[in-house]
Amino acid sequence: MIGYNQHAGGMNVNDRVVNLLDNYDIEVLRTAKGRGAILCEAKQGYYIFKEYHGHQNKLEFQNDLLKRAGQDKEFFIEQIVPTKDGSLFVKDQDQNIYTLKTYFSGREFNIRDMGECGQAVRTLAALHKILRLPAENTEDLNQVFRVDHEYEKHNKELKKVRRFLRERSQKTEFELFLLSCYDAFLEKALQTTEELKSYDMEKECSYILTQGYVCHGDYQYHNLLRNEERIAVINFEKCIRDNPVRDLYLFLRKLLEKNNWNMEMGKELISVYQKENPLSAHDCVQLYYRFAYPEKFWKIVNFYFNSGKAWIPEKNTEKLKKVIEGEQNKQNFLDHIFSMIS
Repeated sequence: MIGYNQHAGGMNVNDRVVNLLDNYDIEVLRTAKGRGAILCEAKQGYYIFKEYHGHQNKLEFQNDLLKRAGQDKEFFIEQIVPTKDGSLFVKDQDQNIYTLKTYFSGREFNIRDMGECGQAVRTLAALHKILRLPAENTEDLNQVFRVDHEYEKHNKELKKVRRFLRERSQKTEFELFLLSCYDAFLEKALQTTEELKSYDMEKECSYILTQGYVCHGDYQYHNLLRNEERIAVINFEKCIRDNPVRDLYLFLRKLLEKNNWNMEMGKELISVYQKENPLSAHDCVQLYYRFAYPEKFWKIVNFYFNSGKAWIPEKNTEKLKKVIEGEQNKQNFLDHIFSMIS
């Protein structure tokens, strides 16, 4: 299997976990350690076996989505492999849940290659046309992710951490630095959330539900594999009912952060998506506010507050400096790009 050291015989990685593969109707030839998983080469093809941490009903939702999306032959879409008894999972002696999925040979996308980035966005636009799963009850809006509720929760956390920092008697250099820019980012977070709430979010949720929209939820380069046949899309564990711009935002934000919010890059990639799957005016509003919310700042604050505060990694300070330095470039990007596409 490409990218991993293989172990012949199938029992050299972790005997207890590998033995669970006996529950499946596959003939394992080799196994290898992957990223928190076991990669399997079997007579029937490649598979990946890993622990599942979500709810069982989410696993059923994911399975239904993958089966529908897998009918399209434009991509390779991972599939959950049922056990011999038809179950979507197995449990070890400690009651931990494991799933087996189809896997593919190939390499990850290169985010430093603009051509491959364009291909990744084009793939996403095409993928969004098939990532549909009709809801059984279109009246239950709680099935849909509410980004405004998510931001309200983040804002409460940001206020809580600010109080903690202000009351902390002895502050580290990182904490002093964090406090020096805190109010500006918190104000931006509150303003963005209030503006977003002015839009009819219940109408948005109803539309998502009736259209059956589902997002990948973690559309990043390491969840895309290239080979000579087709592109494979993997790791749908975070799939969720939401506006498809969720995936576009995530992919572009990570890419543009690394490129100091390069306006031409952002313009080109959004254009690539638009050609395949045009964004409505409402989609543009959703995309704008997801970009506008200072999510990277919240992530840094969240990581700081939920980890040991006696020692702050130097990397945190570097990340915060990059966020501060890139904030004006990000705003320039938002003002210019969205005046063109909205």
